[in-house]
Amino acid sequence: KFLQNTCKRNVFLPSRKMLPSTSVNSLVQGNGVLNSRDAARHTAGAKRYKYLRRLFRFRQMDFEFAAWQMLYLFTSPQRVYRNFHYRKQTKDQWARDDPAFLVLLSIWLCVSTIGFGFVLDMGFFETIKLLLWVVLIDCVGVGLLIATLMWFISNKYLVKRQSRDYDVEWGYAFDVHLNAFYPLLVILHFIQLFFINHVILTDTFIGYLVGNTLWLVAVGYYIYVTFLGYSALPFLKNTVILLYPFAPLILLYGLSLALGWNFTHTLCSFYKYRVK
Repeated sequence: KFLQNTCKRNVFLPSRKMLPSTSVNSLVQGNGVLNSRDAARHTAGAKRYKYLRRLFRFRQMDFEFAAWQMLYLFTSPQRVYRNFHYRKQTKDQWARDDPAFLVLLSIWLCVSTIGFGFVLDMGFFETIKLLLWVVLIDCVGVGLLIATLMWFISNKYLVKRQSRDYDVEWGYAFDVHLNAFYPLLVILHFIQLFFINHVILTDTFIGYLVGNTLWLVAVGYYIYVTFLGYSALPFLKNTVILLYPFAPLILLYGLSLALGWNFTHTLCSFYKYRVK
């Protein structure tokens, strides 16, 4: 009997160590609320400080994993949000703690914007000015605004009544925006470049059909990836309303083709106006 009991202990002990579980002492009823001992290092301020501190430590960033996420945002975005579930289980936070994705996205944004300046025959200083506008205003500024708005709306109206102990992290809302922004960036700031001068800006039906279709796909991707991000949170309800913008988007697309409104031509004119 002594040998049997010893064997049973040795069999079950390793399995406990392998599971990515969270200590019972650090949680209250499994809702992710930390006790006073661990609360200090799990506050929003502490998480933000840790994230910003790693922003300039490239050796600590997992660029391979960030590149994997960028690939799957096109092929299978649901797999990306499964990783967010795993991070919540192991690190007690939904938002990314590794800024590698943000760094790679910034590189993509800089390279594609320089390409845009080249295609539009902008000079060196005009391209730098456009780059600052796109990075600081279009990406960071608009991203902060959208993330804050979605963070407020989701916490105010989408949290289930029986799940009031939960809340959507602002960092997670910003991550959802970055996830949705990346496919839009690749489609409009990279793929579109190969068609601008010879197809899209030719002032023909084929031109604005191709250009506006790329816009439809890009903005549609943004809406869909945003929906997946919030529907992945088990304590939110009625997230299907985040798909409702598809209706006015398709309506606007149809009207643009009927009226001959070229979205890309408008964007290019706006970019040129910015750098004057």
